[in-house]
Amino acid sequence: MSKLLKSIRGMHDVLPEDSPRWQAFEHAIRQIMSAYTYSEIRTPIVESTDLFCRSIGEVTDIVEKEMYTFDDRNGDRLTLRPEGTASCVRAGIQHGLLHNQIRRLWYMGPMFRHERPQKGRYRQFHQLGVEAFGIADADIDAELIVMTARLWRELGLKNLRLELNTLGSVESRAAYRTVLVDYLEAHRDQLDEDSLRRIDKNPLRVLDSKNPEMEELLASAPDLHDYLDEESVEHFECLKVYLDAAGIAYSINPRLVRGLDYYCKTVFEWVTDSLGAQGTVCAGGRYDGLVQQLGGKSSPAAGFAIGMERLLSLMEETGVAFHEKPIDIYLLPRTSSDIERGLKLAESLRDALPELKIQMHCGGGSIKSQMKKVDKSGAEMVLFVSDEEPTRVVIKYLRIDREQQLIEQDAVISFLQKNN
Repeated sequence: MSKLLKSIRGMHDVLPEDSPRWQAFEHAIRQIMSAYTYSEIRTPIVESTDLFCRSIGEVTDIVEKEMYTFDDRNGDRLTLRPEGTASCVRAGIQHGLLHNQIRRLWYMGPMFRHERPQKGRYRQFHQLGVEAFGIADADIDAELIVMTARLWRELGLKNLRLELNTLGSVESRAAYRTVLVDYLEAHRDQLDEDSLRRIDKNPLRVLDSKNPEMEELLASAPDLHDYLDEESVEHFECLKVYLDAAGIAYSINPRLVRGLDYYCKTVFEWVTDSLGAQGTVCAGGRYDGLVQQLGGKSSPAAGFAIGMERLLSLMEETGVAFHEKPIDIYLLPRTSSDIERGLKLAESLRDALPELKIQMHCGGGSIKSQMKKVDKSGAEMVLFVSDEEPTRVVIKYLRIDREQQLIEQDAVISFLQKNN
């Protein structure tokens, strides 16, 4: 007997009973993106490996440990995208969308990282990404954060908190880097293997360590805020003023550095205590140097990403429920000779009443089995089509106490328009 085929570990099917939550979430996203005048962009799932090495940084967990990378038949080194910002920037440069232009873009789709699967973190996961190009001021940072707050309200989520930090400019980080390296080298015997590897290439990533044994050491590390340049301080102060004016509560987390190398100035995360260790559901910030880093003309940029599975898990944990809209009409041809008439009527109803969900019975069966399927469908009403009434339709209500109706077929549409 052949072995049962299953999905790959960490890559899950979305089953029909789960789809309504996804659809409701996606609908809310599309409405908000439209309201804020952001345009959708769709990029390939597979990109050149070099794109992510240059953007994310070679000394990161993503590039070193997590990317799905392979050689194709032409010998090109390719990678399943582990995040969306790099692809969005690559597309913007390639198609001339960014130079001397303001662009507000968003995307949604699957990403891939070879991580240890756990609740809210999968090897194929879905991400919403929002990116704004061409605006250097803190007002766009504030708009992105305000947009996420609106999304939480639309989804009925209340237990998220905003953590905020600034990484400063490239120059101020360089000055801080020297001081931080000196501190880490002085405590080298307390560093874990990953931190030792990062000291030379990206010491700020050491601050992002999740190793509890290093918590006290990192808490005593020099504070980046003491080395910020004046422009970065002003940018951060403006952002806080804008968020205060918008009524967005936040806390400053000086250890928030983000796991990607391309961030500068503003970084932020929305976090929750309801998902255990995987508490971050939305993360973003400013990445003014990335466009130029990937070969384009210099352009300021800011954005955020939301792990969709993680957010849906949070909705489930906190009791936010979405249910699929029930079937409005179950159209039942009583015998095989009534199918042609039933098909024609069903299409007429869908043309005239596109807001209704209409299911026509297929597969025949006895009257008893047909009625079991009608009841199981959860439909609000059933329309019987029978050659016993060749010009009329019987309408029977299933969920309310109302007498059934015998209606001329030509009058069914007007009757339903008036009575629904």
